Amino acid sequence: MSPLPPKPVPRAARVSLWRHLRLFRADILSAQPARLYRAWMADFRTPFFRSVMVNDPALLRLVLKERPRDFPKSDRIAAGLRPLLGHSVFLTNGEQWERQRRIIDPAFEGGRLRESFAAMLAAGEAAAARLAPLADGRPVEIEPQASHAAADVIFRTLFSIPIEHEVAAATFAAFHAHQRSQPLLNLAAFVKGPGWMPRLHSRRTRATAREIRALIARLVEARARDIAEGRAPSDLATKIMTTPDPESGETFSSAEMVDQVAIFFLAGHETSAASLAWTLYLLATHPELQERAAEEARGFDGTFSALSGLRLIRDVTREALRLYPPVPMMVREMTRPERFRDRALGRGTQVVLSPWHLHRHERLWRDPDVFDPDRWSRPEARESARAAYMPFSAGPRVCPGAGFAMAEAAVLLAALLRRYSFEPVEGDVPVPVAQLTVRSKGGIRLRVTERGQGNP
Repeated sequence: MSPLPPKPVPRAARVSLWRHLRLFRADILSAQPARLYRAWMADFRTPFFRSVMVNDPALLRLVLKERPRDFPKSDRIAAGLRPLLGHSVFLTNGEQWERQRRIIDPAFEGGRLRESFAAMLAAGEAAAARLAPLADGRPVEIEPQASHAAADVIFRTLFSIPIEHEVAAATFAAFHAHQRSQPLLNLAAFVKGPGWMPRLHSRRTRATAREIRALIARLVEARARDIAEGRAPSDLATKIMTTPDPESGETFSSAEMVDQVAIFFLAGHETSAASLAWTLYLLATHPELQERAAEEARGFDGTFSALSGLRLIRDVTREALRLYPPVPMMVREMTRPERFRDRALGRGTQVVLSPWHLHRHERLWRDPDVFDPDRWSRPEARESARAAYMPFSAGPRVCPGAGFAMAEAAVLLAALLRRYSFEPVEGDVPVPVAQLTVRSKGGIRLRVTERGQGNP
């Protein structure tokens, strides 16, 4: 029998407030009690704020789909990400967010995915080639390989440049330095104050954020010149920079575009990299499923229409996203008093929506901790998927690149699985932690070998 996928050890049922806050700042997953995998709602009170974690499907619909304007994104989380993401679509609310989505959404609609497909294929082939020198059966740290591949996809689809491009490579390196210096939560997550209040970002965090934004500004300025001269390629950056807001007729300024590219890079690179690494680990620990997926990958002819035939690879990706959702928690804020499950909650209450707990909820999924891609083809999973699956959020604020991300995952997995076999390293079990996304505390090491060299 294959082992259960690793899961953080929950904290004790009762801990002091300060112990909880220290645990929460270090890793929000292991800072939570086990009861959240069964609860419909949990109430947390601190001297600084009150929060409720919501797993009740009816309340999730209310917050995300029925009345989203009454539950905007919380500034407590935004404050920690502001140095890098500025006022990007990921952090804004209200009219500013609506304007940004009116400009961004057309870039991901209709035939745009087909136009990005060739760039995804090229990135997949490059990822497979980079892995070749390491494919001799020795342990390989998979997360850097996944990050490299996902960043390559982003730069090729956004700016038509590979990861080896000077500015792309420098941005990639700076982002990883930023990730190491930036905790998921900072002081503002606990103590809300006026805009001028110091957020106590480290010097390293501020420096790497400035470096990344300066590099992105170089790419944006160069693209603006190419657009003005009529020689810009037809990629995502060109589409977004030339799309006017249908209400005002205005396009993004260069500064606004830097904000948006920063979140595209974070959301499109960091989340995809985390998902790919966990997917490869899960397949490595489930060899029969891996061989089925590899057989499907060998039949993929590299055409856009053939993507729909990668059904098992799609379901493997869905299941990996269920077990290891890249964004483990989302936070909204009540703009007026509410009553949730017969509890009176005041304005300003933080509403925590946790894909991590929702996707493993014992009342909503059969065998919630089991890696079972075939569940997605069984009727029993349909209601669970409707009520309790949101790796890309849901409602109006659903990630505009969700379809892009699923296609990218299929292309990259197909490129790697048809060429390589992945095996776990004995005794080396990764421990999930929440950094900017759900990553492994000590990395994910797998043995990689070329197929045909002692492998099926």
